[in-house]
Amino acid sequence: MIRGTCDSSVFGRQTAWLVLAATLLLLAGAGNATAQDDPAAGAPDPVIEPADPVAPVMTLTLDGPDGPQSMDAALKIVLLMTVLSLAPAFLVLLTSFTRIVIVLGFLRQAIGANQAPNNQIIIGLALFLTLVVMSPTLTRMNNDAIQPFMNEEMSQAEAFEKVQIPLKEFMLSQVREKDVALFLDLTRTEAPNTPEELPMLVVIPSFVLSELKTAFQMGFVLFIPFLIIDMVVASVLMSMGMMMLPPVLISLPFKILLFVLVDGGFLVVKSLVQAFQ
Repeated sequence: MIRGTCDSSVFGRQTAWLVLAATLLLLAGAGNATAQDDPAAGAPDPVIEPADPVAPVMTLTLDGPDGPQSMDAALKIVLLMTVLSLAPAFLVLLTSFTRIVIVLGFLRQAIGANQAPNNQIIIGLALFLTLVVMSPTLTRMNNDAIQPFMNEEMSQAEAFEKVQIPLKEFMLSQVREKDVALFLDLTRTEAPNTPEELPMLVVIPSFVLSELKTAFQMGFVLFIPFLIIDMVVASVLMSMGMMMLPPVLISLPFKILLFVLVDGGFLVVKSLVQAFQ
C-alpha cells in the first residue's frame, strides 16, 4: 500500500515536469515563428544617417509698381524712413543752412555771450531762415517734379531729372568759378558748354566750399565792431591800473548795448537773406 502511494507521487512529479517542458518548447517555437514572420521585429534598429544640412533660402521679390499710388504701404514707410535719415545731410549740403548757422555762431562768439542764445535757438532760427531762402526753389521742385510724379504724369527717372534743375540753379548762383574748376580737375571731368550741364558730383562740393568761405568772411566782418570795443575797454583798464580786472567782464555789457542800439538782429538776418537773392 505504501509502495503504491510512493509510485503515484513520483509519477505525478514526472508528469508535471513533462508538462512544464512541453509548455516551454511550445513558447520557444511560437517566438521563432513570430521572428520568421516579421524579420524587422528581431532585426536591430537601422542607423539613420543625418542628411546634409541645407541652408535656408529667402527670396524677396518686389514687382515694380505702375506709379506711387500702387506702392505698398510698407514700401512707402521704408522709403520715407530712408529720406528722413538722409535729410540732415541734404539740409546741410544743398541749402543755405550752412552759411546761416555759421554766421549766427560767429555772432554769438563775437558778442562774448557763449550761452545766449543757446544752440537750440540758433539752429531753429537758421532752419526757418533756410525755409525763407529756399521757398522759391522748393516751390519749383514741387510744381515741376514732385506733383507730376505723384499724379503719375511722369516716370521716376524724369522726376529725378526735373527735381535737380531748380536746386542746381540755386547752388550755381552761389558758387565761385574757382571752386568749380577745382572739383572738375579733382573728378577728371571735362568742362561742359553750359553751367547747367555740370554734374551734381561737382556742383555740391563746390557749393559747400563756397558757402564756407562766404560764411567766414561775414563772420570776420561781424567781429570787427565788437573787437574794437574789447580793445578800447582793455586800453582804458590798463591806463587806470586795473590790470587784474578781466576786460571781457566790462566790455560784455557795452557789446550787448551796441547790438541792441543798432538792431543787430534785424541787420544780420536781412543781410543773410538778401545775400541769396
